[in-house]
Amino acid sequence: MSAAAWAPVSLAVVSAGVGRPRPTRRLADWVAEAVCRSLAAGGARAEVEVVELHRLVADLAQHCIQGRASLDLREAIAAVVAADGLVVATPVLAASPSEVFDSFLAVLGHGVLSGMPVLLARNRSSDRQSPDITQVMHRRLTCVRADPVPTVVVAGPVDWQAAAHSDAARLRACIDQAAAELAVAMRARRQ
Repeated sequence: MSAAAWAPVSLAVVSAGVGRPRPTRRLADWVAEAVCRSLAAGGARAEVEVVELHRLVADLAQHCIQGRASLDLREAIAAVVAADGLVVATPVLAASPSEVFDSFLAVLGHGVLSGMPVLLARNRSSDRQSPDITQVMHRRLTCVRADPVPTVVVAGPVDWQAAAHSDAARLRACIDQAAAELAVAMRARRQ
């Protein structure tokens, strides 16, 4: 077996939450853990790089105004572009994803994530949000030529209340399904 077969797969996790506490980051962590378990079940080891966009808000604004990327922003972009797979976790307020998520995708530009498998996780602020937001976010990801997996993880207030009482079975099942899809897509991309 070649040395490349033993090389770990790279998973980038982008968390676009900006508030405290950080339920979007918690959701991103749960999803990343499930992806790592799915990869391990298939005999692969994952190296995870987390990019917290709340730390890059000023850098993104500077890039928008001056067109220059800071070192931190360049490192975040490099981590995402070099990954074998991507988890994107974003809060959804009103009827759109976080602005920092949109800004980061704009910095990435068209085609940069060509063929990259992506798992989308949404942390919604209410239990009554339009399902159209998933289509909007899928379109934004396909604009950078990413390849979103079919299952989208959606967590809302009811899920967080259930998790506080150790009863997050519905959310965990959705996460496990999406993680398995991403792990399969990541393995296929490496071959």
